[in-house]
Amino acid sequence: MSDVDKFLYVDRNLVNNPLAQADWATKKLVWVPSERLGFEAGSLKEEHGDEVVVELADSGKKIRVNKDDIQKMNPPKFSKVEDMAELTCLNEASVLHNLKERYYSGLIYTYSGLFCVVINPYKNLPIYSEEIVDMYKGKKRHEMPPHIYAITDTAYRSMMQDREDQSILCTGESGAGKTENTKKVIQYLAHVASSHKTKKDQSSSVLSHGELEKQLLQANPILEAFGNAKTVKNDNSSRFGKFIRINFDVNGYIVGANIETYLLEKSRAIRQAKEERTFHMFYYMLTGVGDKLRSELCLEGYNKYRFLSNGNVTIPGQQDRDMYVETVEAMRIMGFSEEEHVGLLRVISSVLQLGNMSFKKERHSDQASMPDDTAAQKVCHLMGMNVTDFTRAILSPRIKVGRDYVQKAQTQEQAEFAVEALAKATYERMFRWLVMRINKALDKTKRQGASFIGILDIAGFEIFELNSFEQLCINYTNEKLQQLFNHTMFILEQEEYQREGIEWSFIDFGLDLQPCIDLIEKPASPPGILALLDEECWFPKATDKSFVEKVLQEQGTHPKFHKPKKLKDEADFCIIHYAGKVDYKADEWLMKNMDPLNDNVATLLNQSTDRFVSELWKDVDRIVGLDKVAGMSELPGAFKTRKGMFRTVGQLYKEQLSKLMATLRNTNPNFVRCIIPNHEKKAGKLDPHLVLDQLRCNGVLEGIRICRQGFPNRIVFQEFRQRYEILTPNSIPKGFMDGKQACMLMIRALELDPNLYRIGQSKVFFRAGVLAHLEEERDMKITDVIINFQAWCRGYVARKAFAKRQQQLTAMRVIQRNCAAYLKLRNWQWWRLFTKVKPLLQVSRQEEEMQAKEEELSKVREKQQVAEQQLVEMEVKQQQLNAEKMALQEQLQAEMDLCAEADEMRNRLVAKKQELEEILHDLEARVEEEEERANHLQAEKKKMQQNIADLEQQLDEEEAARQKLQLEKVTMEAKLKKTEEEVMVLDDQNNKLSKEKKLMEERIAEFTTNLAEEEEKSKSLQKLKNKHEAMITDLEDRLRREEKQRQELEKNRRKLEGDSTELHDQIAELQAQIAELKAQLAKKEEELQEALARIEEEAAQKNLAQKKIRELESQLSELQEDLELERAARTKAEKHRRDLGEELEALKTELEDTLDSTAAQQELRTKRETEVAQLKKALEEDAKVHEQVMAEIRQKHSQAFDELNEQLEQVKRNKVSVEKSKQALESERNELQIELQTLMQGKGESEHRRKKAEAQLQELQVKHTESERQRIELAERLTKMQAELDNVNTLLSDAEGKSIKASKDCSTVESQLQDVQEVLQEETRQKLALNTRLRQLEDEQHSLREQLEEEEEAKRNLEKQIGTMQAQLVDMKKKMEQESGSLECAEESRKRVQRDLEAVSQRLDERNAAFDKLDKTKTRLQQELDDMLVDQDHLRQIVSNLEKKQKKFDQMLAEEKSISARYAEERDRAEAEAREKETRMLALARELETLTDMKEELDRTNKLLRAEMEDLVSSKDDVGKSVHDLEKSKRAMEQQLEEMKTQLEELEDELQATEDAKLRLEVNMQAMKAQYERDLQGRDELGEEKKRQLLKQVREMEMELEDERKQRTLAMAARKKMELDLKELEAAIDQANKNRDEALKQLKKVQAQMKDLLRELEDTRLSREEILAQSKENEKKVKSMEAEMIQMQEVQCVCVAV
Repeated sequence: MSDVDKFLYVDRNLVNNPLAQADWATKKLVWVPSERLGFEAGSLKEEHGDEVVVELADSGKKIRVNKDDIQKMNPPKFSKVEDMAELTCLNEASVLHNLKERYYSGLIYTYSGLFCVVINPYKNLPIYSEEIVDMYKGKKRHEMPPHIYAITDTAYRSMMQDREDQSILCTGESGAGKTENTKKVIQYLAHVASSHKTKKDQSSSVLSHGELEKQLLQANPILEAFGNAKTVKNDNSSRFGKFIRINFDVNGYIVGANIETYLLEKSRAIRQAKEERTFHMFYYMLTGVGDKLRSELCLEGYNKYRFLSNGNVTIPGQQDRDMYVETVEAMRIMGFSEEEHVGLLRVISSVLQLGNMSFKKERHSDQASMPDDTAAQKVCHLMGMNVTDFTRAILSPRIKVGRDYVQKAQTQEQAEFAVEALAKATYERMFRWLVMRINKALDKTKRQGASFIGILDIAGFEIFELNSFEQLCINYTNEKLQQLFNHTMFILEQEEYQREGIEWSFIDFGLDLQPCIDLIEKPASPPGILALLDEECWFPKATDKSFVEKVLQEQGTHPKFHKPKKLKDEADFCIIHYAGKVDYKADEWLMKNMDPLNDNVATLLNQSTDRFVSELWKDVDRIVGLDKVAGMSELPGAFKTRKGMFRTVGQLYKEQLSKLMATLRNTNPNFVRCIIPNHEKKAGKLDPHLVLDQLRCNGVLEGIRICRQGFPNRIVFQEFRQRYEILTPNSIPKGFMDGKQACMLMIRALELDPNLYRIGQSKVFFRAGVLAHLEEERDMKITDVIINFQAWCRGYVARKAFAKRQQQLTAMRVIQRNCAAYLKLRNWQWWRLFTKVKPLLQVSRQEEEMQAKEEELSKVREKQQVAEQQLVEMEVKQQQLNAEKMALQEQLQAEMDLCAEADEMRNRLVAKKQELEEILHDLEARVEEEEERANHLQAEKKKMQQNIADLEQQLDEEEAARQKLQLEKVTMEAKLKKTEEEVMVLDDQNNKLSKEKKLMEERIAEFTTNLAEEEEKSKSLQKLKNKHEAMITDLEDRLRREEKQRQELEKNRRKLEGDSTELHDQIAELQAQIAELKAQLAKKEEELQEALARIEEEAAQKNLAQKKIRELESQLSELQEDLELERAARTKAEKHRRDLGEELEALKTELEDTLDSTAAQQELRTKRETEVAQLKKALEEDAKVHEQVMAEIRQKHSQAFDELNEQLEQVKRNKVSVEKSKQALESERNELQIELQTLMQGKGESEHRRKKAEAQLQELQVKHTESERQRIELAERLTKMQAELDNVNTLLSDAEGKSIKASKDCSTVESQLQDVQEVLQEETRQKLALNTRLRQLEDEQHSLREQLEEEEEAKRNLEKQIGTMQAQLVDMKKKMEQESGSLECAEESRKRVQRDLEAVSQRLDERNAAFDKLDKTKTRLQQELDDMLVDQDHLRQIVSNLEKKQKKFDQMLAEEKSISARYAEERDRAEAEAREKETRMLALARELETLTDMKEELDRTNKLLRAEMEDLVSSKDDVGKSVHDLEKSKRAMEQQLEEMKTQLEELEDELQATEDAKLRLEVNMQAMKAQYERDLQGRDELGEEKKRQLLKQVREMEMELEDERKQRTLAMAARKKMELDLKELEAAIDQANKNRDEALKQLKKVQAQMKDLLRELEDTRLSREEILAQSKENEKKVKSMEAEMIQMQEVQCVCVAV
């Protein structure tokens, strides 16, 4: 094992230790909890009820533990298992032990079911090189060990095959390796998806600054420099989350990327914890910039900056200067300009200078001042601002009070807070601009990606001693991600159970986390923590303490929420997350959520002279600070106008997370769980408790818990039978049996508990631990079998060695015998004479042969010239055909692109439809809520009307009392008049008596005493009068307020009644419109489904037609090439015929010269002449027969080609019609979407008005209760006044007798009476005001009726707009029909090309006639096979056997239909075998060519074999008849295919001169076939994708119909209609699937038959070679006989001469 392999693979020899297996089997090994190691191994010794005695393996110590605390141990063969889902005992201890063993062995990646667990090694491992990337490229998950590359490749291949977006989610604590694994994912994708793209795009200038893949790889260093920092846990900790979206085109190449960031820790820019650093770029800049740039940026030393809390903290093994150079180089590759680079550095330097600004409290006030403005000047210089304006904005900003702006002096704390907030906001905006700039560089292509892979790198769950707002956001995110993981992992698991037909109650494990998520994000009833936080932010006097109190009040009873203990005062509240209980401290949460900013400084930055800075602050008008929030709270008008501008951090993050989760839900997620082994950053050290905590936080142990409830182990039927049939040898009968039945028989024989397994449609499912038990029994059985097999093998090897020795002994004897014979023969005189004379015989014939060869050479040269000319002509024609072929390919590619674009458009429409359906569901829910609220308002309205009636009754009663008071007033006026008259009389008497004053002094003294008493009474009456006046004024004020409030109440009531009626009307209209839209939507969905079905059918027909066209084109090109070869062969054959004629003439003359003397020789000559004549006649007959056969073949070929053309034209016409209908449906759907949007807007407005009316109603209710209370108080005071008035009357009556002495008292009483009269008049005015108010209510009712009529008119206008939209729809349909005309023109051009192809095929048929004579010569050569009949019988047996195998193969294929992955493997193997056999065929063809040449030489020298050839001709006729009978039994298509193949193969046997060219063309043909099959597979995958999407749509529509049936009875008819349509669609889909399966079966059968034919051809060639070998032996015999005859003649001549 190499150095790299030991970090990837497990040495199974060390794991499969028999001693360890035996030790585990004898001891009952378990895991025991341990404080130090987490878990320790021990053996179970004793059991005592609920407790057991365990002996620890390491120390031998015996301890007593609870039975529930111990956990089972897995067998040793599961040690270091790659997938922890395979563990038989799934528990925390086993998972921890497996991870620990793999980590100590250098294996950091481990699978855990659907996701991958990776532990940070804290050292560099050699497993990320390009060689490793190539190793994982294109491999399946089970073929390679766990790796981040395997996860990435799986996602990439799934994206390409399923056309489904993918996502890779890397989560974990800080320092666990999330960012590094994210970089490895991007590195792998850049390598895999760019190898061909980079070559292709070199000519195009899509990217102006470098390749897209390079820029994608260089984006990470830039983001790390500006967003990463050194922390205690991690030297390169990402202080932000990111989601990298990499877009791919339809071919799988990268076309762009996009990065989204989350929760940047901007507070790190102003302060850091001990031994930590701020963002890397600060240190890179201070170390790496040059002197010139340093002075320009006003840079100083590390210790001079307050924001660098710890000075220059270095990172071990890293140089900041080198990192600065790398960052600048990355920015250059990314396309950053020098201005942008310097602008970034200026902003960073200004942030540092902001920290150096110091403020001081003035001596006589709290106002802050800036004693030294050096830092402020540097900041203004770097940011392009005026120093005076900047300092004024910091120290005394202008704020808005009412409608005016005033200067407000800031305290020292406020100024420092403003500067820090400015620094944080500046750095955050710079980081956002940087991400936007990188996205702009990565998205320069104009093409939109067909699919994408998203990589999420975000912080994992965080549990500190005290957690703040940031931890709440992070934990909230992880709750959502864990919910997605549970849904993905376990819902898919349960869906597989349902697909396999296993009885299973569906459980949504994702709902386990929903209560905690609602606790955080729920908007209302009761509101969640984020909603409460936002609500508190709106109150100016709210504090963190009030926020906590409100949270405890609203969520105190939530099951996931706990109040803190009294003794533990640090935490404010606790939340129980899925990973554990977390304590939160709410310090500065309101400030963090609002994130306030000084508007004055922001405005200055927006107006900066530095273009880069002003670009950063260009959206300053959307910033809202604390002063604006205060202004909103003070001014109602301002609150309404600016309400939408203020967005809190919690709201923004919640929206970002919602978008992210929506994106992830639409993808196929792949999870990577990163684990940090220790906090010391040491390699090879693993803290068990730390790892266990992270496993809980990452949901690994939760996944194990849920997995144990199901059937985690599963195996397909064939594999189960193949693997475990050894355990049940006699349970399955011989012969064929279905895999499911065989597995049921095997399980019955194994006697397994029914609760431990389930049998599905294609797999057997087992509980955890069952397969491990079966594996142990299998290992024992295999051990016995292997022992017996080894014994047999040893015997076989010994017997084979003995046989070999015997063969060697026989060979030695043969060699000895041949050597002895040669020793005897070499001394024979005749042999010596023969060896000397034989070379001399050839000398006399060399000159003649040379002349003949020269003549032959000249003829050959002439023929070669002619052939070269023909070859040039053929090459020109070939180039023309290639050009036509390229044009057709381009046209086909364009159509495929259009089809892909249409699929993309359809997918987008489906997504939009889903979104609209979700919105529709929300709107319906809101409509229901509105109806409930309207009913509630109606009830309240009735209550208000009842209250109004009661008030009117009370007013009537008050009117009666007023009339009574009026009567009393009249009587009082009469009395007053009487008293006035009496006062007049008394005045006269007083005048008279004044004259007698002196006489009346005594009486005056008495009166003075009485007067003193009356004065005291008058003083008391005066006080009473003042008190009454104050009460009267108070009552008047209250009456005025009550009157005003009553007016407002009546006004609001009328408005509310109008709004309620309007809302009812709008709700009714909306319901009617929604019902209509649903009906239209159902109808359009039905039409869309029908159109999609037609499109799929026509696409399948089109694919078949295109396949046939490609086959015919390939056959056409092959036949053209064969035609050229046949022409050359024909010339060669003609030459051969002439040579044979000349040779025959020479032989004739030779025979006449040499054998003319004897009669036998004369007879032989005549016999040979007759043979030649017969051969010529047979050759002509064979030519005629072959011409007839070729004519029939041409006729069949032309008929098939015409049928294909007709089918293709029909497909084109259907395609045009379907496209028209599809475009019309799309336009109608868009219009419906627009109408739905308008309805949604109208509904939102109505909801807004409803909420406003509710608020007004509440205010009116409050005012009504207040007015009622005031009315009661007034009534009570009126009664009191009446009582007091009675008392005054009694006092006045008492004082009438003393009025002479109390004239002043009379005047005071008169004034009091006047006041009482005024009070009575005021009451009469109030009554009149109430009457006028009633009239106003009637007027407002009339106005509301008029508004209702206006709304009805608006409704009619909306209906008119709908009519106009429908008219536009008709116009769009007409436009689509016009566009279809252009498509018909394109169809005519395609027909012209097809006609040209037909003409070419006709010329090819004409040229095929030349093949006839050559075929005859080939068949004549084949007539030399002596044992043809025996071979033919053998071939028949092979055919029958192959047919049996074909049936068996078809049955196996039917069993494995559900396993789609094996189709590709079988096809690849078949293609590889076909290529190997074709290469073998070509090699055999060359050998046969050489043999035919040898036969031609044999024909020249041996004429005596002519008679034997005639015999072979007769035998050939019999064989041909038998072959003809055999071929008649096959199908017509197989006969044509076989004839074409045999003709091509026979022609290849004689055309060695052009064989190389044909070989290249055939290789190209195979490549084209492979490409076509890949295209066909892609089309099948698209069809499957369409099918899945259709099924998904069907399920969604069923759910929607279910909801509609529950909510409204009016939609029953529509639901039934859609169910019928659904059934039709399912039937159509099933039918389409059946047709596709049948087509695949036929394709497999045809391929198998082609293989059989190729095997038959190879057998015939082998037999032909044997016959040729026999013919060679016969030639040798003839030559030896000729030599002997010549020798005998020579001997005879010598004897005669002697």
